[in-house]
Amino acid sequence: MATMVSAVRSSEPTRPQTDPDPEVPERARQRAFSAAYKHRILTQYEGLGKAEKGALLRREGLYSSLISEWRKQRDHGALAGLAQKRGRPEADPMEREVARLRKQLARVERELDKARKVIEIQGKLSALLEGLAVESAERGSE
Repeated sequence: MATMVSAVRSSEPTRPQTDPDPEVPERARQRAFSAAYKHRILTQYEGLGKAEKGALLRREGLYSSLISEWRKQRDHGALAGLAQKRGRPEADPMEREVARLRKQLARVERELDKARKVIEIQGKLSALLEGLAVESAERGSE
């Protein structure tokens, strides 16, 4: 019997065994899906029968829980929000000009306060010097 088994095994085509990669990445990478992709998959998924739905999920590497979550997002309008550009919204030219002018106004007001303080100090110094000059003149006349 042993020869028969070996004969059967030798007649099968030899398939290379693919061992799983033993390397494990340091951190798992979370996949991110665009709003357009979610919409496309939802549209396809809802138009398919039960067997085809499973095939679609396997082909795309998705879980049915993702489909449920994406439906909720779509129903609440979140997909439209996800389609917006990320990052800071572009500033309106008028708002940029207003911000620039406000900075300039604040700088000029600081300079004006400095100038007022200098003028006030100069006035006090002038009054002091005038008082000293009057005292000096009175002493000199004595």
